Amino acid sequence: MGKLAPEITLNDGNQIPVIGFGTYLLNGASGCNVITQAIQRGYRLLDDAVNYENEGAVGEAIRRSQQPRSNLFVTSKLPGRHHQYQAAIATIQESLFRMKLDYFDLYLIHWPNPREDHYVEAWQALIAAQKFGLIRSIGVSNFLPEHIDRLEKETGVLPAVNQIELHPYWSQKQQRQYDADKNIFTQAWSPLGRASAVLQEPVIQQIAKNQQKSVGQIILRWELQLGVGIIPKSSSAKRQSDNLNLFDFSLSNSEMEQINQLDRPNGRNKNQDPAIYQEF
Repeated sequence: MGKLAPEITLNDGNQIPVIGFGTYLLNGASGCNVITQAIQRGYRLLDDAVNYENEGAVGEAIRRSQQPRSNLFVTSKLPGRHHQYQAAIATIQESLFRMKLDYFDLYLIHWPNPREDHYVEAWQALIAAQKFGLIRSIGVSNFLPEHIDRLEKETGVLPAVNQIELHPYWSQKQQRQYDADKNIFTQAWSPLGRASAVLQEPVIQQIAKNQQKSVGQIILRWELQLGVGIIPKSSSAKRQSDNLNLFDFSLSNSEMEQINQLDRPNGRNKNQDPAIYQEF
């Protein structure tokens, strides 16, 4: 089993591991096996969403792992089609039924869907679900400062977490600073850029060679040193272990800056701009 990732304390007092395991596209029996294997390797945070259509597989992996529930940190996310208050409450309950769990450690609004403009109502449902004991920490995903400002203004409650696209081509400096100023923990989805061209970057490959680590480990370590949580996904046993093994080395200021320089003005993988992108 790998070494457990350290935890940080969120603005609501709850603890979250800085490294989690992404479960997107891990469905059915094969997906369940991969997730069980990840838990056995030392992952304690499992990141899921209603729209991944695999909450049953994640719940089954949790049971097969035989880890006590209190050792695990389970996240899911509310899809855009269920932003209305009653629909959101029912969806959270359904997610728990599918996973056969009593509560979520973290539940996020998956996208703000600002054109539909029900995200404040969805946030009010998460606040209520937290009071009911269905969720320990509530947060958002892909929310811009303007969206979070509105949540705070209309409900008085700030998210504990903002999960955003973040990788060397899209390092989100302004959003990270905004989150830090509001004491919101930033978590990176697609931390390796969906295994894109970033893995071929000569600069990162050279740092990996110097550090005697994999390119993936260098990118993930860069994110941790930015103060960001990460949720890499891998079906490979070796990469699952490598992605947890990030604490026996560090990057110099110069190496950090070299990776920072890879940032691009249009660095998003799929051009999913939360100001206009809609996901249901």
